[in-house]
Amino acid sequence: MSKLQVYPTYIDLPHGRLELPEFLPDATKGYVRSLDSQDLETCQIQALVMNTYHLMQTPGSSTVTALGGLHQMSGWKRPIITDSGGFQIYSLIRQNPKLGSLSSKGATFRTGEGDKKINLTPEKSIQLQLSYESDVVICLDDCTHVDDPYKVQAESVSRTIAWAKRAKSEYLRITAEKGLDGDRRPLIFGVIQGGGYHDLRRNCAEELLEIGFDGFGYGGWPLDNQGKLLSDMLAHVRSLVPTSLPLHTLGVAHPANVVECARIGYNIFDGAMPTRDARHARLYSLQIDPADPSTRLTGDWFSFIYAIDDKHIKKDLPVSPFCDCLLCTRYSLGYLRHLFRSNDSLALRLATIHNLRFMTQVMGVVRGDRRQ
Repeated sequence: MSKLQVYPTYIDLPHGRLELPEFLPDATKGYVRSLDSQDLETCQIQALVMNTYHLMQTPGSSTVTALGGLHQMSGWKRPIITDSGGFQIYSLIRQNPKLGSLSSKGATFRTGEGDKKINLTPEKSIQLQLSYESDVVICLDDCTHVDDPYKVQAESVSRTIAWAKRAKSEYLRITAEKGLDGDRRPLIFGVIQGGGYHDLRRNCAEELLEIGFDGFGYGGWPLDNQGKLLSDMLAHVRSLVPTSLPLHTLGVAHPANVVECARIGYNIFDGAMPTRDARHARLYSLQIDPADPSTRLTGDWFSFIYAIDDKHIKKDLPVSPFCDCLLCTRYSLGYLRHLFRSNDSLALRLATIHNLRFMTQVMGVVRGDRRQ
């Protein structure tokens, strides 16, 4: 990462300051599986990402509102970013075109055969997110696959821009109506689409910058068909956005990819990988001391440990000698294996706490490296 680039070191949100860069766990339906809000705070998680597509269905938007909004409902007092659900709608329709379609008006979809039809417009997405009392709302976008042809990508960009204009207009109307200004104003992010085409990415970014947003998301899946990070396109998109504005790589959660994207200049990351891996006994272990100011995330700086492997039966050692989480300071890897083999729910909690603390330790090193 160039030392000449100056990226934001934080953003102030209605529910607190978010230090950057930072990884945010996915609390898709209003919770991180197996953990409560106090567990998350202990892991030093600063903020969560929740998903409009899922929340509007379960528990339902009226229920979220009745329970006082996402913060009150979940017991989480720190910032929450809500994704619009564009990627989920895209995934649903790509798997089964009979379940939905996109038009200039918005998205129409069913989650299963025979289910009630749901209409989600750019305006409705903003209305829902603001009713949830999100700290950052994200515009509904037309997501594509990176390998889709130019014509499909161009249509996606055109629709994403049109939807963003409508979303921003609705956002301004509601925030003015509710008197949400200054520290009480949630931020709004646009999403830059364009697939694997540099000119379309540039066109989308320029149009969204003209509309005016507080930050942006990298739209579309950031990996190729072999699971390799699309570093060139990610760097191109970063170059299109002023460095003073935060840029979110939506769905990037592999530790190595998070670190690489941070080096490119991205500021916010989210994904389910660390928590999903934890539930499947795949734990992350630092090979370096994050408390050492000279530490750099290079070489083989972390490894995967499969807690259910037989070789760990009698291992009276922590998962990571450099981790200060509940699992590593109080229990052994051998005990964690025993919990997993016994199908005890404590295994899920301890493993999830560990992987999330791993991610916050990594981001602490990244922030220190960026500020030198």
